[in-house]
Formats: sequence, structure tokens, C-alpha cells
Amino acid sequence: MPLVLTGLAGLALGLLLAGLRRRWVLVTVDGPSMLPALRPGERVLVRRIRAREIRTGDIVVAENPDAGVWRTTPLSARAAPSADRRWIVKRAVAVPGDPLPAELVGTSNAGASRVPPGHFVLIGDNRRQSVDSRAFGLVPADRILGPIRPMSGSAGGARGSRGSRERGQVGT
Repeated sequence: MPLVLTGLAGLALGLLLAGLRRRWVLVTVDGPSMLPALRPGERVLVRRIRAREIRTGDIVVAENPDAGVWRTTPLSARAAPSADRRWIVKRAVAVPGDPLPAELVGTSNAGASRVPPGHFVLIGDNRRQSVDSRAFGLVPADRILGPIRPMSGSAGGARGSRGSRERGQVGT
């Protein structure tokens, strides 16, 4: 009987760890676009959540479009992130229903005045060194991995404490 309980405990622990790996991702920031909130080399946890839980001001990790085009399939809610995608760290400056920021009005957003459902405006804090929604437009919700939680003492403003332990470099 003790052997059966040990086996069940091991199975339960394995399932718990597998669930955490899909929910939390450890990434390293690479690039200056989020200065001063995040520095190159800083490690952050990303927590996979539903896009509707992302708020204006959250710092998120999202897929980086290739020359403004999404070349991979959208992220599924349960899939583990994979290395075949390139990731970026940006701040959600507008969420569905928010007014479209002035710097995006007149771009490829078909004359919209508000962020449409299922899309976000992501912009780097260091705007002079950031390639973001101003270059590639609105980001679909299914391209966002989730908000971050800084691992080390970062400069102020790193809101987004909502982060599997898969490691990866994330460009900013």
C-alpha cells in the first residue's frame, strides 16, 4: 500500500509540474526597447493567461511578426511556447475597446478609432529604439504569451505581475 501511495504522489507531482511549465515561462530580456523598466539581460517570468485579463499598462511577451506578417499558427491556450517563434517584450498601451493611440491613427488600421476586440496595441517604453505596433500594427490576442513578473530588482514601472519554466531569449 505505501508503494501505491508513493507512486500516486509522484504522478500528482509530475502533473503539477507539467501544468506549471505550460503556465509560467522564464525568459531573458534582450534589447533596449523597454528601458528603463526592463534592462537587457534581466530575467522575467511570463504567466500565460486569457487575453481578456491583460490590462492597459501591463508589460507582456508577444510573438514578433516577421516583417509585419504572422508566419506561424496562432498560439493555442494550452500549447507550450516553442523555440520556432521570436518573442518581444512590450507594454500594452491600449486594450480592446480603448481609443486607438494617436500615433496609430491613419496606419493600416482601416480608419478605426478604437482598438477592436481581440487586438492590442503594444509599444516599447524606449520608443526611439523600439519596433512595435507603430511599425507592425495591432497585435492579435492569440499572439500574446502573457504578462511578465520581473525576477530581479528592476527599475520602476514594470507592471504586469500576472508568468512554465521554459527558458528563452526575448528581444525587445
